[in-house]
Amino acid sequence: MSSAKVLFIGGTGIISSAASALAISRGMEVTLLNRGSSRRDQPAGAEVLTADVDDVAAVDAALGSREFDVVIDMIAFTPEQVQRDIDRFEGRTGQYVFISSASAYQKPVSRLPITESTPLRNPFWQYSRDKIACENLLVEAYREREFPVTIVRPSHTYDKWSLPLFGGWTAVDRMRRGQEIVVHGDGTSLWTLTHTDDFARGFVGLFANPLAYGDTFQITSDFVYTWNEIVGMVAAAAGTTPTIRYATSKDIAAAAPEVSGQFLGDFSHSVVFDNAKITALVPDFRAVIPFHEAAREIVDWHDANPSLQTIDPAYEALVARLAA
Repeated sequence: MSSAKVLFIGGTGIISSAASALAISRGMEVTLLNRGSSRRDQPAGAEVLTADVDDVAAVDAALGSREFDVVIDMIAFTPEQVQRDIDRFEGRTGQYVFISSASAYQKPVSRLPITESTPLRNPFWQYSRDKIACENLLVEAYREREFPVTIVRPSHTYDKWSLPLFGGWTAVDRMRRGQEIVVHGDGTSLWTLTHTDDFARGFVGLFANPLAYGDTFQITSDFVYTWNEIVGMVAAAAGTTPTIRYATSKDIAAAAPEVSGQFLGDFSHSVVFDNAKITALVPDFRAVIPFHEAAREIVDWHDANPSLQTIDPAYEALVARLAA
């Protein structure tokens, strides 16, 4: 449906920047609704509406009575936010796409690879439990009233603006200075990284696709790495070698409670995904960007943009605490 009218709530994040640009290139009429504060550029050819999504009156004024073939909310994280979308768009969109998270799958995972039928249960991370609650609300709306929802579960998706490594640029800076960085466990658990350009092909292929209504899809790469390999590829791209301090996820969580959910409920578990379902529905979906190539793009982009080279004192303090 090349002329589909598509609304992105958000639209300039890691996932949505590539997806909105691809949708435009495929002839879709794309509207972005956001605060206009992203460091990423708005894609050329998009209509941009400016409003804070939490300001109900401002959003209603910006949208008026408009209807869309597809509405994608990139920044809905709680059932209250999803219910607000249902109330606003029911009867006004042919499809509502919700971005959930692969972190919602059961932890620890009982068997690999993970599929869409893997149970949802994450007692370690509130973020994941909120996503599960959002999914439950939407599934109920579909079953009871045929609300046209499609649920998408990304895993760890990245672009050149984002460094998919604990500590981010601070870890790169420390490696270049010959200082230790932290890796959980012994670095041998398996992790899946997905470039946003790869994700976008599967994602946009679901837009206005009747076979996707009322269904759930995970979209990830088939490239799987150990965390030691991920660190090594970033270090090589940065022209250095890493000095690693290994720590259990429990020790990291105790030293930095703000990341406890992410480590205990996500990073510390091996994740390998089966993408057969999205590939069957969107035949042109295939992940083709390996992380060793993307790591060079990420580091080069950060080196060329000093404003991105921010140092996180909390990470520095964490490394010091673990060393002590």
